[in-house]
Order: sequence, then structure tokens, then C-alpha cells
Amino acid sequence: MQIFLARNNIQAGPYNLEQLNIMLASGEVVLDDLMWHEGLEQWQRVGTLTNNQTVYTPAPVNGAEVNDSIINNVTIFPEDNASGKQTDKPVSLDRLYGKPERKDTANNTKVDMTTNRHHTPHHNVSLNKSTLKKAVADNDKVVGNVVLAPIMSRVLATAINGLLYLLAIFPLVMALTKMDVDYSKFQNIQDMDAAYQYSMTLMESLPSSTLMMSQIMVFGLFALQLVFIALRGQSLGKLITGIRVVDQTTHRLPSFSKLIGMRTLLLFIIYNLLFSFTSFLGFVVVAIHYYMASKSPENIGWHDKLAKTLVVKADSSQLVKKSKSE
Repeated sequence: MQIFLARNNIQAGPYNLEQLNIMLASGEVVLDDLMWHEGLEQWQRVGTLTNNQTVYTPAPVNGAEVNDSIINNVTIFPEDNASGKQTDKPVSLDRLYGKPERKDTANNTKVDMTTNRHHTPHHNVSLNKSTLKKAVADNDKVVGNVVLAPIMSRVLATAINGLLYLLAIFPLVMALTKMDVDYSKFQNIQDMDAAYQYSMTLMESLPSSTLMMSQIMVFGLFALQLVFIALRGQSLGKLITGIRVVDQTTHRLPSFSKLIGMRTLLLFIIYNLLFSFTSFLGFVVVAIHYYMASKSPENIGWHDKLAKTLVVKADSSQLVKKSKSE
């Protein structure tokens, strides 16, 4: 059996079963790495296949030709010699996985298990059977088996959600522009009750058909957003930009309470109060969130800290429920 491993979009191998188990026992291969061999339909997390044990006992597989499209996607590193030609010196997992190579790896049999690797040189790979189906750019951040969503993609998703909300209230806005609205009523922060009463008076002055249309569009949008968030971990903005909210620990769809309770309804209430108080304060808090995310190694802003979630590039494997054996 030829076994291939992958980490951070770098593929290594092939190894045999004995070599894999030695590397698992030594910690050179970790449970969050990806693994593929003949008989598996796609790349899978090592821990998923070993039931989170440090030994792998594969189920019997009928003999078949190894998929060449998988074998050929192996990154080969030139050896350090004057001619630049390949030698028989083994390459360590440290090197294949992009880590600083330790001085003792040349003599450590538990580390240097790559002497039977494929010797055809190729460029850096994009794993065509990996659970990381999105192309990983050089500046992308990878955590375990997920690719973190770029900050600008998250900002764009928020902007799209805001635009959709503006479109939903467009009939209401158009009706208000035709009225003589005294905006000074909303500028006195200390007299919010008067502002509320004035807004109610304005609403009563609007045609009932306009109010009904606006309510249907706003509640329809809100219901649609909730459905996509609950089922896919994506608001409409995130769906369009190809990103998703996942649990920080499992890297899969978070629980309903995290998605709907903490990340949706609670945030909706917080921002509704902020923007009602003053729009400037609401935008400042949004900016603080994305500033925190840009400075965090895992792009975690205060929204993510609150709900213990990550925002990542969307992949269908994130929607698969975690089995009890994992």
C-alpha cells in the first residue's frame, strides 16, 4: 500500500504502512494532517481514519492500480549539492512540510521515512482530491484542514449584507424622501423617547401598502438569512463571497446556538442598538472587529471570540456532521 500525506498544501510520499505508523508514534505525522491511499475516495484527516489513535490499521482494499494523478502531485525538493542534481540522501518530513529542518534529522530513522518517495520533479501542488478544494494562495493562512477567509472577503460579505438590507427598505426610503422629515428630532441623543414617538408618527403617515411591502421585504430577507446561516453557516453575503463560519475546534458547521444565538441574533441586537444610538459608533465597532481580525494569527475578531468560531473559505466537507468516533 502506498500512502500519501499532505499538510499546508504540500504533499509527501509515498510511504508504506509501517513507515506511517512509526511517524505517527514519533509525532512527525499529526492527526490533523491529510492522508490518501488507494481505496479512499478523497483526502481525509488522519485522525478520522485512525479514530484519533496514533496507529493506522486500514480496512482491506481490493488490489488496484494507484491513481497516477495523485502520485504525480508530489513536491520534490532539490538536494543541497553543487551540481543541483537529485541524490539518494533522504528528505525529511520537516522539509517537505515547510518547517525548519533539524540538525539531527539525517540520522533519525523515525523522521527520515521518505526514501521511497516518487522521484519525478514537479512544481508546488494544488491537491486535486484534498478537502481543501479552494486554491490556496501564497498569502492565505491555513489552520488544520481549513483556509482562513481573507479579511477583505469578510468586509465585502458584510457590505453585501448591508446593501441587501438597503434594497429591502428601499420602498420605505423612497416614501420618506417625499415627506418633510425633521431630522433634528433624531439628533438629540438625550431625548430618545421623543425621537421614537416622532418616528412612529412618520410611519403612520406612510401609505399602508408601502409599509406592508417594506415589512415583507425586510422580514423575508431576515428569514432567508437565518435559513442559510443555520443550514450552511453562511449569510447571503458570505455565500456570494465563498466563505463560511465554522467551529474553532472541529472546523465544521458550529452548533445552532453558536450560529443563530451568539453570532446572529445577539450581534443583530448589539448593532441595532449601536446604530440606533449613533451610526458613527456602529461603524467604529465594526472597524474594531476587523482590525482585531487582521492582527490575529487566525483572523479572529471579537465576533469570533464571542462565539468561538472561525471564518474560512467554504468547502463542502465542512458541512459533514462529525461522527461520534472522531
